[in-house]
Parts: sequence; C-alpha cells; structure tokens
Amino acid sequence: MSVLWPLRFEPVFRRYIWGGRRLQTVLGKSIGEGEDYAESWEVVDHGEDQSVVKAGEFEGATLRQIVEQHGAELLGRHYPQSQFPLLFKLLDCNRNLSVQVHPNDEQGQCLDPPDLGKTEAWVVLHAERGSALYAGLKRGFDREAFEREINRGTTELCLHKIEPRVGDCIFIPAGIVHALGEGLVVAEIQQASDTTFRIFDWNRVDSSGNPRPLHIEVALDVIDYGAGPVSVQVPEPTDRPHVERLVSCDKFTLDRLRVGGELMIGGDDRFHIVSVIGGSLMLDGDPTDRPVQRGETVLLPASCGECRLVSTGGSTLLDMYLPEGPYN
Repeated sequence: MSVLWPLRFEPVFRRYIWGGRRLQTVLGKSIGEGEDYAESWEVVDHGEDQSVVKAGEFEGATLRQIVEQHGAELLGRHYPQSQFPLLFKLLDCNRNLSVQVHPNDEQGQCLDPPDLGKTEAWVVLHAERGSALYAGLKRGFDREAFEREINRGTTELCLHKIEPRVGDCIFIPAGIVHALGEGLVVAEIQQASDTTFRIFDWNRVDSSGNPRPLHIEVALDVIDYGAGPVSVQVPEPTDRPHVERLVSCDKFTLDRLRVGGELMIGGDDRFHIVSVIGGSLMLDGDPTDRPVQRGETVLLPASCGECRLVSTGGSTLLDMYLPEGPYN
C-alpha cells in the first residue's frame, strides 16, 4: 500500500441570500465581490460538488477520484466506500437560515435520486450580540400541533431557541427541526448529503421577488416529534488532556484539540479532517509547506500514520473522523 500525504483542497463557495462577507473578514477566506457568500465547503464528495486538491502529487484531482483510485490508503479501516462519507463546511449566517429538517438514512434512500440522511453538528466560531439559533421543537408539539402553527404563520413559536456563545457545539441528528440565526459563523460537520426540507423561510423573497420553495408535507413526514428541545453539548474529557469530545455518534466523532507546542494526530488506520479554528500550526508532510491558518482545513489520509502538528503560539482545531467499527 502506498502512502498518501496530507491533502489540501480548494474551497467550494456557495452563495445564498442569507450569506455575507464574514468568510473573509472573520476566517480570512479569499472571496470575490458580492455580499452573499454563505458557505465554504472545505471537504466534499457529493455528486458534482467536489473538493479539488490544490497542491502535491494529486494536484487537480477530485476527492471522488482519490476515493476511487486510492480508497484503501485514504479510508483505512473504513474502506471500501462509494463516496467520501463526511462533508465539512464553514457558514456565514449574515441573515437567518430557513427553518428546516433533514431525513435519516432510511428516508433518504426513498428519495429520487437516493441520498444519505443528514446528521450534523455545529461549532460556533463567531457570534454577534443577541444572535440566536433554533434546535428542536418545544415539548408538546406533535405533528398535528406543529402543522397547525405552520398554517397559522407562527412556526417560530414552536422552536427551541438558544443564544449561543463562541465555542458552543450543537448536535443536530436527522429529524430535528433547526435553523441557524443571523450574526453567527459556524463550522459544520455532517454526512455527505445535501437534502434539506424547508419548513419556513421568514417570509423573505429573492432579488426577483420570489420566495424560495418550501417542502412542508415531506418535512412533516421526517420530523422526529419525540426528540424535544436540543441543548448545547457538554464537552467530555478524553484520555488525552488536550483533547475534549464534543460529539460521538454513529455517523462521526467530533473532537476539539488545543495545541501548545507539538501534538501527534492520527495513526489509528482512519482518515482525520483537521480544521484550524484558532491560531495556526505547521503539519509534517503538508505539500504546501506553509502554516495551516484559522479557517483552513486539511484531510489526513489513513495511510499517513501519526502526523506531527507544531504550534508556537497556541492553536485550537477540530478533529473529525468516523467512529469505531464498521461504518455504513
């Protein structure tokens, strides 16, 4: 088996009516003109949406090509996969996102074309004063009660509201109604799916005066009405003092690491998505041979083994990977 070196990708920018300029002003992204830069897809293999390697031996290759041609080296214990199973993005919520819900895997397979479900988690990187997000229905809202409030135009009254702080993590399993609010910048790890059912879009219209389509009936079918309100995750300590566990579920694990000096990462026969959310660091084997800055992401293939990270001024990063055992 050959060894794949750390992979850096060109960001895939998505522009929506709720985006802004903070991918540049907060995270240092190089974006074009316009006030609607909403998302930077850092690692993606979903249909035509593909991360493209920007340096090294595989410069110009898509993530799907690497999965197909070097899957064992990339995925390690989780090989084979038909596509890279996770999607990592950064979001600038300059305006409220729609109130929405995602299907689970079983429901996603009934779509045309079939898709994965979408379980996701957010880490708040920036929050304006008074910013809020919505996660889960308030207790007591079954399908009939929620549908009644939607028809009355009072969807927002049904939602559990959180005013998050920087560093907060919110876990959103498939079936949970949710919306990110104005003034937030977040990192999001999710299954490699782009299936979203909009329930309410704050009565806004696009530049042509048209509302975005809603998907109320299908959304009502996939909501988990028994889940109730979602709380901010409580970080859990691990056996490594600089590592705290933010989310552990059957779709992914999300850790937060604080690096002051040297740190080894990987070496467990699986890939790691590493995103710097504070400070900067150097990574052995990085083909660009320059620091990984805040807002930048590197994919460490399984075949890299243990990789050494070095931070001189102190750094914070997110580490995302598949859980123990087989992944389906």
